[in-house]
Amino acid sequence: MPFVQHLLELRDRLLKMILAVVLILLVLMPFARDLFGLLAKPLLEVMSEGTNMIAIDVTGPFLTPFKLTLVLSIFLAMPIIFYHLWAFVAPGLYKHEKSLILPLLMSSTILFYLGIVFAYYVVFPLVFGFMIGMTPDGVEMMTDITRYLDFVLKLAFAFGIAFQVPIVTIVLVRMGIVSTKSLANKRPHIIVGAFVIGMLMTPPDMISQTLLAVPIWLLFELGLFFARMTPAKKAKTEEGKSNYPVVTQKEIDHIEDDTKK
Repeated sequence: MPFVQHLLELRDRLLKMILAVVLILLVLMPFARDLFGLLAKPLLEVMSEGTNMIAIDVTGPFLTPFKLTLVLSIFLAMPIIFYHLWAFVAPGLYKHEKSLILPLLMSSTILFYLGIVFAYYVVFPLVFGFMIGMTPDGVEMMTDITRYLDFVLKLAFAFGIAFQVPIVTIVLVRMGIVSTKSLANKRPHIIVGAFVIGMLMTPPDMISQTLLAVPIWLLFELGLFFARMTPAKKAKTEEGKSNYPVVTQKEIDHIEDDTKK
């Protein structure tokens, strides 16, 4: 296919992605206020009776629910977006690459949604309860709705990204960049790194940092478990076929142990 034809196809698929987001946005717009009320529920449930959230900007009561609806539309359109990205690059991939990428795209999307659900039902109530409990006497917590939205979107996105750890682990092992044995030996460093990531990607409180770091560690262990069941990368000929037998990750680990001995 000529280069210009590739650009035209990319344009068409980008337009379809945007159209999907716009259609979902139009469907959700009548429920924008209800969606924001649902998002604010974890905070409102732990706030003192008689206190409410506030809007310090004149346009805040309109723009904040609209921003939430737009972001939610993009999140809900992710399967369609990933499908068109996949359809664009798939013709240029080998068969073994297609068999690997498609399941990874599907599983990464599901894990991203699971991360957001985990943040909403587990992390938000604990974090907001901690914040309310730390409020000094004589101070009423009345959060601005725009700042609240930015806070929860950042936290939800952080957990959605953190839940990609198993995918990253499997890909690194599958591509032969690292082995499961070396990853297992680096477990203490990975645990420390998980807490550093939790410190950088969450608000400055121990609860949210720990609630992000512990799942990262557990998801790493999950990815390591499935990576041990994944065959290592095979050497390819020019036609993309293997001339070498499949070497499992367990066999590689045994070879590394024998070499050290």
